[in-house]
Amino acid sequence: MKFTKMQAYGNDYVYIDAINQKLSNLNELAKFVSDHHFGIGSDGMILICPSTKADFKMRIFNPDGTEAEMCGNGIRSVGRYVYDHHLTDKTNFTVETLGGIKNIELTITDGEVTNIKANIGLPIFTPSLIPVNTPHEKFLMEEITILDQTFKMSSLSWGNPHTVIFVNDVKNFDVLKYGPAIENHLELFPKRTNVTFAEIVSKDYIKIREWERGTGETIGCGTGCATAVVIASILGLTSNKCTVEQVGGPLEIEYVNNELYMKGPSHVVFESEIDVSHIIGK
Repeated sequence: MKFTKMQAYGNDYVYIDAINQKLSNLNELAKFVSDHHFGIGSDGMILICPSTKADFKMRIFNPDGTEAEMCGNGIRSVGRYVYDHHLTDKTNFTVETLGGIKNIELTITDGEVTNIKANIGLPIFTPSLIPVNTPHEKFLMEEITILDQTFKMSSLSWGNPHTVIFVNDVKNFDVLKYGPAIENHLELFPKRTNVTFAEIVSKDYIKIREWERGTGETIGCGTGCATAVVIASILGLTSNKCTVEQVGGPLEIEYVNNELYMKGPSHVVFESEIDVSHIIGK
């Protein structure tokens, strides 16, 4: 099986062409590729598949083998993958996901993909769908005590729950202490949550550090960046178009008419082949 490992400022995924390769036993395959041969591992497996509704279909699997809905960083790297591997020569195309049809726009410089803009769609605010245990219709700036400190927390979802907390100095914030305590606050978040700690520098600039559930602190998360901008703009703390600085690098986030666009590069970590005949039965 041929595969490509790619990173999009925060998430490492293993990308597989499922148009020209026949695959089976996908749940076991996802667990295998997340556990083997990939250096620091991966956030999961992404298949590029044919679609009757869009130019391509993206299927994304978590490291435990379960199928997920979507990932903003994951879908951006799909854009680079299909162009680099000559599956399309378009620079503007659509991708079918479990979260709906998404649009990708590529910036090409000297024949190379240098920037990828993806529309990841409508954020979900309904607590029952995030899910968050609260009687309110939206979970915005709720005062919650975690360990020895009280925070004002907000949450939304694009298929995975994301919580944001605004702090004064994100660089020196004790993410290692509060990240897991919030993630595992199961009375509040029955399915656990990703946590974005965000510092508002100006109306168009935010710094974040990201705690990803089940993983720990990461170099970044596109959806975490998006969550910070959506909540901050709703609260009037920033404009609806911001650059978000994370450990892995900056993303440009724009939130207009209930649509969310994220723009930034994607990087090929390496490409290789592995024998998975014991899994897919070849």
